Formats: sequence, structure tokens, C-alpha cells
Amino acid sequence: MSRVTDAPGLWSLAGRVLGRELTLAGRHWDQVAQPLLFYVIVVTLFPLAISPDLARLREIAPGVVWVAAMLSCLLALESLFRPDVEDGTMEQWVLSEQPLAWMLLMKTVAHWLVSGLPLVILSPLLGTGLGVPVSAWPVLMASLALGTAALSMLGAIGAALTVGVRRGNVLLALLVLPLEVPVLIFGARAVSLGMTGEAVAGPLNLLAAILVLAISLGPMAMAAAIRIGVES
Repeated sequence: MSRVTDAPGLWSLAGRVLGRELTLAGRHWDQVAQPLLFYVIVVTLFPLAISPDLARLREIAPGVVWVAAMLSCLLALESLFRPDVEDGTMEQWVLSEQPLAWMLLMKTVAHWLVSGLPLVILSPLLGTGLGVPVSAWPVLMASLALGTAALSMLGAIGAALTVGVRRGNVLLALLVLPLEVPVLIFGARAVSLGMTGEAVAGPLNLLAAILVLAISLGPMAMAAAIRIGVES
């Protein structure tokens, strides 16, 4: 009976956390827009720096799109937990009787909605400038949807581990980038196969597996790291 009554409570808590995070994101829209602008600038500068020839750009398009997406996600991680730690909100979360891992998972979901989802939506437009054919748009968007979600989860673990370190940007990058390399490889490979009309199930399944593994273990790791960071 307790399991039945607990489920609505968890989803109600999730709604409150998501609502709070999206409201804060709307108030600090400049911080939200920064990674997106970075993504757009990086992708659009490549044709200017290399060559306007679409045949040549098409060869590097998967790597360009994915490297830009990975760096954009990394750019948004520093402000994921630190403001809440500094203003005391995270300490209240730790001391409350609510499941900390669940709240941190919802906070990460909100982070993806405002930082990862816009990249997915803009990817066909930017990919077209690099010669990505229309037939590859679904694969491009699917790979970025799975990949950016996995990047947000992996990055949230790193952000939680470095939340108590002053100016931990460099340490955060050193922790997160090695974990994100497989996502980069499989994501770029999926786009490359999609552009040539080959089967993309393999790379997409691997991206989905990484995402499921990160969702399964990430919240517990984040909760443990946040507790240590708040108590230290």
C-alpha cells in the first residue's frame, strides 16, 4: 500500500522541482542562451574557416556537430549545482526527508530541457549548412537527443563531485571529458552512417545503453557527492 501512495508523491515532487528549475532558467535566460549561442557559433564558423564546398564539409559534419554539442553541454555544467549550494538551497534538500537522488535527477532533467533540447531542435538547420542531407535529419536529432541527455547525466555527476571546489572548471572538464568520449564516438558514428544510408541501430542502441546506465547509477552518485560537498 505504501508503494502505491508513494508514487504520486514522487511525481508531485518531480513537478515542483522541474517547475522551480524552469522558472529560474527563465529568469536567468542569458546563462541559458550562452551554451546555445556557443553551439551555433562553433558550427557556423567551420564553413568560413575551412571551405564553403559542401562535399568537403559533409565529410566533417558529424564530428563538427558532435564536438560542438559536447563542448556546449560542458559549458553549462558549472552553474548546475553551485548556485544552489551557495544560497543554501542544496543544504535544505540534503536535510529534508525527500529523496535527494530523485530531486537531483529532476534537476538534471530540467538542465537538459533548457540546454540540450534546444541543441536537438536546432541541429537540422545547422547541419544543413554543413551538408547534412534531409534524409539524415531524424538520425541526427535522435543521436543528439540520446547523446545530450547522457552528457547531461555524466556532467551532473562531475558537477556534483566538484561542487565544493572553488573555480573547479578545469577539474570538472578533466573528470567529465573522458566519460563523454564514448558518447561522442557513437553519436558521430550514427550521424555518419545516417548520411550514407547505412543501418544506424548499433550506435543508437549504444547511446541508449549509456543513457540508461547513467540514469540508473548517476542520481545515487550525485546524491553522495552533494552530501559530502555540503557537509565539508
